[in-house]
Amino acid sequence: MSASVSRPLAQLPNALTLGRLVVIPVFAWLVLAADGGHSWPAAALFGAAGATDQIDGYLARRWSVESAFGKLADPLADRLLIDVAVVLLWHAGRLPWVAFLVPARDLALVAATPFALGRGYRFGVNLPGKAATWILYASLACVLLTTKGTTWPLVIFWIGFGFAILALVLYGRKASEEIGTRRGTR
Repeated sequence: MSASVSRPLAQLPNALTLGRLVVIPVFAWLVLAADGGHSWPAAALFGAAGATDQIDGYLARRWSVESAFGKLADPLADRLLIDVAVVLLWHAGRLPWVAFLVPARDLALVAATPFALGRGYRFGVNLPGKAATWILYASLACVLLTTKGTTWPLVIFWIGFGFAILALVLYGRKASEEIGTRRGTR
């Protein structure tokens, strides 16, 4: 922990991450109670949650208070919130069924994580993965804000999805190279 940050303040990044997890049921209720997935309150909550993703990581790095919990919980909170939004907006008829590839990608990452970690792979966020998260947060908030049939938020969503697929490919390649290199040295 950085000497310049008090112990209670050093917990702020993890508290923000936990806050994203806690708002998921509230967000889900707001979307389900909305008229066809159009909800300013849900969009505001979702947008605020997306902003905390940027703030918690920045503070943890700036204050040198990164933790094992934060490294696991932060991406999990993002994935869960985005995946819940995708499922609920699909249910409201605002996203096509193909959007389920976003949660499918996240399930693939979750399923591969124990295998990769058990072989010494260290997950690190890559730039396309970060961009995908930012773009998906922004696009899904815009879907919530606009009326059904508005296409520009969907264009942004598919750009974010493209970045998510690129990130998955890069994670897979890096894991394959790292695990392969470790096997070759044993």
